[in-house]
Amino acid sequence: MDELRRLVQQQTALLARLAETLPGPNAATEAALLALLAETLPELPALPEPPERNRPAEVPAPATAETGAVPAAAPVVPDAPAVPAPLAALSDEEPARPGDDVTTVRESVLAHVARVSAFPVAHLHDDRSLIDDLGFDSLMLTDLFTSLKRQWPRWTRDETATDRPTIAGIIAMIASDCGDAVPAPVPEQRTGADEAPAPPPPTDVVPAPPAAPPADLPAATDPVAAPLPEEHTRIECFPEVTAHTERFATLSELGLSNPYFLVHEGALTDTTVIDGRELLSFSSYNYLGMATHPQVNEAAHEAIERCGTSVSASRLLSGSRPLHLELESELADLLGCEAAITLANGHATNVTVIGHLVGPGDLIVHDALAHDSILQGCRLSGATRRPFPHNDANALDALLTQVRDQYRRVLVVVEGVYSMDGDIADLPALVDVKRRHGALLMIDEAHSIGTIGRTGRGIGEYYGIDRSAVDLWSGTLSKALASCGGYVAGSRPVVEYLRYTVPGFVYSAGMTPADTAASLTALRMLRAEPQRVARLSENASLFVHLAREAGINTGDSHDTPVVPCIVGDSLKTLRLAEALFRQGISVNPILHPAVPEELARLRFFLTYDHTPGQIRRAVAALTRELLLLDTAPVS
Repeated sequence: MDELRRLVQQQTALLARLAETLPGPNAATEAALLALLAETLPELPALPEPPERNRPAEVPAPATAETGAVPAAAPVVPDAPAVPAPLAALSDEEPARPGDDVTTVRESVLAHVARVSAFPVAHLHDDRSLIDDLGFDSLMLTDLFTSLKRQWPRWTRDETATDRPTIAGIIAMIASDCGDAVPAPVPEQRTGADEAPAPPPPTDVVPAPPAAPPADLPAATDPVAAPLPEEHTRIECFPEVTAHTERFATLSELGLSNPYFLVHEGALTDTTVIDGRELLSFSSYNYLGMATHPQVNEAAHEAIERCGTSVSASRLLSGSRPLHLELESELADLLGCEAAITLANGHATNVTVIGHLVGPGDLIVHDALAHDSILQGCRLSGATRRPFPHNDANALDALLTQVRDQYRRVLVVVEGVYSMDGDIADLPALVDVKRRHGALLMIDEAHSIGTIGRTGRGIGEYYGIDRSAVDLWSGTLSKALASCGGYVAGSRPVVEYLRYTVPGFVYSAGMTPADTAASLTALRMLRAEPQRVARLSENASLFVHLAREAGINTGDSHDTPVVPCIVGDSLKTLRLAEALFRQGISVNPILHPAVPEELARLRFFLTYDHTPGQIRRAVAALTRELLLLDTAPVS
């Protein structure tokens, strides 16, 4: 009986607390609810009255046609609960206040820089360069300037003055332009560790409908809105779209053809056909020549005959086929991992896996030259993103020493072979740093699987690393493995978790039968014919040796089939690509902003199918055309 009495008293107290949050419930309704509870226990003494301070003000019954409108008593508004500091910092913007000074601007700018860079404010100094000292990349700069513009709408960014900005320079510009407006508090760096979840709203209380306005009031009329600018309402008028159109118009004005979206009329091996003309090709990553191998083609054809052109479903439901399981098992074995899953798209593999495993309160630290799929995964995750200088494990170690304790999870993401520079990640040093700081390590092997290591097993074989030292191994099937799709491998519990939860796998159709069969056959050929990897390595070494002998800047490329020819000027790079095209050589230009302007380059992909004669011809033509460009008069 005592237990039941306590239950009713708790229900009474609950009703009183709910009443505080509602705009004055009807007193008769409250009495009816209490009476209903009392009916269940008639032998109990009368329930205590709710405390006077908790009693809501009475609201009269709504007006009827007979009684007319009755003035309502003002409801009692309970005191607003205190807002925890981290949440208060995220509240709506405060109105601008006059009388700002440089000190206030400085504090706010430092807070913005700290949020984007992941460095604590205490580690920042006014003379620090955002790019050279704090490691900002173009995406981080865009994030910073966008947030500053949001806080100081009157600030007009001078792009020439902010090319290599310092903290002091930004403070001075904002203070001079907008010294009389104070921004709202800047969102703090958040760990997610001390945030209590918000209590769920009551689901059993139905709010009263809003009272109808008096009949004798005139109808409200909306003011005539000014027309919105077309750049807000038409996609083709977006500034970025018009700027894109203008850039390509400039090509025509300079007398240059567009080097992109050229139509290759057949398979890409060591040669290609464009507009009916055969060219020597260094523009495909068919590294081992298996994307055009008859055995691979036949396997894809047989898979279509047996399973059709599509699996027509998510793998989770009815899209799995025996071919998928065979490919995943053999991929895991090739990588030295317990398990693997395959996805229909290589780029999307990194995006969905990174975006799924980390989030707000976490930190992703990636190599400064990381692929776009890694950057997009960072954006999707909501985690703080921070690049570290290319292939510099010491810089990564110093960064994590400063900031590791501010975050829950830290994910380090690098590539096995870098697709623009052709150099190899310093995996042993990265593993040491990862262990020292309790971080997670993910390796994207898009350009390293099938190309490095004695038998093509990638960067793990190249360094002789225990594969369990890396948490996640991802990659694409579209390069050495002759197909299209992506994979991620690791420990069995992790892969099983991803199989049931990662959105890009669960909510996407499985790999097509043809793609799956092609990759499976290419993987088996890789294991059966390791001489393909050896010949690829010989071809790449020959190209690099000849190019460097001729004085061509090939950067840090070594032991890989990706070889840049760094020109250092986008326009000159375009002219060089066009000159080589006229000489019968297809190679792709990589321009700013894909790389910094001073690193604009041609990128050569070497393959198993290239012959030493083709390589010598290409390097000779490259040397000759570079010399002509260097000695040509400036137009």
